[in-house]
Order: sequence, then structure tokens, then C-alpha cells
Amino acid sequence: MKYRVHRFDLRMTTDQSKLELFLNSLEGEVVAIIPNVTPVPATFVNFLLIVEKLG
Repeated sequence: MKYRVHRFDLRMTTDQSKLELFLNSLEGEVVAIIPNVTPVPATFVNFLLIVEKLG
């Protein structure tokens, strides 16, 4: 099996539709979505790593 890792930069409050379009455009199976959480000064997610399994 081959895997591809995508980095998806986002703002959690405004990019829901962009994330939905991106996920629906993937050809393989999504194995994991890993958020990068920043703890300081306020906790937020600034990007996601999305692992795609290619068939």
C-alpha cells in the first residue's frame, strides 16, 4: 500500500466548506486526520495532516 500525507492549512471558524471540498476530492481512503494544536496564547488548530491510503 502507498500513502500520501497532505497538509491542509485552515481557520477552524471559517474553512469548513473548503475542508469538505478537499476531502471529497481525494481519490483514496482517508486513514487519519491529525490536527496541529497550538497551545499559546490561545488554543487553536492552524493546520491538519490528512493521511490518504492509495489503492
